[in-house]
Amino acid sequence: MAQSSTKATVTVEQIGSPIRRVAAQRATLIGLGLNKLHRRSVLEDTPAVRGMIAKVKHLVRVVDDTPTAR
Repeated sequence: MAQSSTKATVTVEQIGSPIRRVAAQRATLIGLGLNKLHRRSVLEDTPAVRGMIAKVKHLVRVVDDTPTAR
């Protein structure tokens, strides 16, 4: 029987270009699943992912996709 797990996720969007950046920052963007501007990637919210986001915080933003009640 498959277990439904409700793991926390975080959505990141690339807002900066990796051109003229250090190779490690380019590799971090690829590791986050990003390669072009304004693309979004939904990732599992783990300390490793949060560390990767912090490493390229000037190139990405965390998107809040929670629906708002009216």
